[in-house]
Amino acid sequence: MKKKIIFIVIGVLIILYAAHLLFLPRNTTPGTIVNEVEINQVKNDKVNVSEVTRSVFYAPQYVAINQGFFNENNIEIDLITGEGADSVMTSVLSGQVDIGFAGPEASIYVYNEGKEDYTQVFAQLTRKDGSFLVSKKEIEDFKWTDLKGKKIIPGRKGGVPFMTLEYVIKNNGLDPQKDLFLDDSIKFDLMAGAFSSGDADFVTLFEPTASMTEKQGKGYIVASVGKEAGEIPYTAYFAKKSFIEKNSDLIQRFTNAVYKGEQWVKNHSSEETAQIIKDFFPDTNIEILTAAVQSYKDIEAWNETPVLKKESFERLQNVMKTAGELEKEAPYDKIINNSFAEKVK
Repeated sequence: MKKKIIFIVIGVLIILYAAHLLFLPRNTTPGTIVNEVEINQVKNDKVNVSEVTRSVFYAPQYVAINQGFFNENNIEIDLITGEGADSVMTSVLSGQVDIGFAGPEASIYVYNEGKEDYTQVFAQLTRKDGSFLVSKKEIEDFKWTDLKGKKIIPGRKGGVPFMTLEYVIKNNGLDPQKDLFLDDSIKFDLMAGAFSSGDADFVTLFEPTASMTEKQGKGYIVASVGKEAGEIPYTAYFAKKSFIEKNSDLIQRFTNAVYKGEQWVKNHSSEETAQIIKDFFPDTNIEILTAAVQSYKDIEAWNETPVLKKESFERLQNVMKTAGELEKEAPYDKIINNSFAEKVK
């Protein structure tokens, strides 16, 4: 009887060992210690992101995608281009996308409208205006007073590009309402074409569109709006407050990836960055991409961390008030949620 029990136990052990071998991952030999993550692969969280436009201005974002920084944080990005902050915000509020990427002014407007589930900014990417002033005619020694009496295409009224340009114009002694004409009737993605085929004297364009317009002989880059305006929290990531509260771990991982993208661009050359992001700009040659990245490096356009500082936020609201687009300031601690940016790794 005792022998029979021993044989049964041995038989059970042999069966268990055979089952263990059967379910080992491929290319794994007996005795190998297998990482638990390799056996139970973590499925990536899919995150829908709407960006305000496609521009080299957002190079750290594209680097984070192509260098695998989001994948490292178990995130799969589905990136769409909204073509305007209004469109991006609408997509976020309606739940069509999880995260928006546009100017913080959009979140200020929503908060001031009294919406209960307003949006919060949790990671800043750019800290300067990314547009360049392009002239129809070549100007060797451009001065901002050269805009007097001219027609300019600046983007939509109420958007940061428009307001920042107004801010620069006023700081240079001109009245935007009396001394020149700001044509805000052109949609953002149609501005370059309208400038090339129309009667406007100047247009503000992001890269690589500005450099491509110049290379095509349709205009001349004469100034950087961002360099003239100084530091402003220009583009950042935001989501509905309820989404952030329910998905705090996801938001932290997303912010970690953004930070790695910012650091990578900071520590690598314009040529290296251009090579990494080139598939986001299939119609732009590498020389123009490299020059565009360098243009943004020259004005220190990118944040080194995702933290959005209070003084920078206050300056944005000052620009908005100067433009007549903000009657009541929004509280910094309601709109800006730095809790994730402060813990990046």
